[in-house]
Amino acid sequence: MDVLIEIHDSDVGYETVAHEKEYTVRKASRAIVVNQFNQVAILYVSKKNYHKLPGGGAEQNESLTKALIREVLEEVGAEINIVSEVGRAIEYRDRQELIQESYCYIAKVSKLHQNQSLTKEELNDGFILKWVPLEQAIALLQDDRPIDYTGAFIHKRDYALLTKAVEHLMNA
Repeated sequence: MDVLIEIHDSDVGYETVAHEKEYTVRKASRAIVVNQFNQVAILYVSKKNYHKLPGGGAEQNESLTKALIREVLEEVGAEINIVSEVGRAIEYRDRQELIQESYCYIAKVSKLHQNQSLTKEELNDGFILKWVPLEQAIALLQDDRPIDYTGAFIHKRDYALLTKAVEHLMNA
């Protein structure tokens, strides 16, 4: 999968911090999830003032696509079919000694359930699910002003992934 963006501390307004330790590598899957009305799922992290794409880290011995299917079911309450690849984002989070690789896909909802299964942390962060047209999702991210370090990375990453997805969805 092509790398669409590499993000460093300096790209999100933080000074680079040199570390002697090895960084942890975390692989994650994200999706532009499209429903029957051509709306995309976006999660508003209300306590930290940013929107994000559904998705999360792959567990040990879990494929990226299986992780994506699980995460979307938990965060959106939707069963999905993966349609295509969008690209990959790599985040070099010096303060967390973390390299996060996010693999992004376009997925269509095959079945929508009534409930999400959010984690305690997601509930504490005030996750709110929204279904909006793709252009509105991009506009929401454009207007976001994350209040923390992690949110700054997520914001830059997901904005890049969403804007790239426009090309894929236009050609579909």
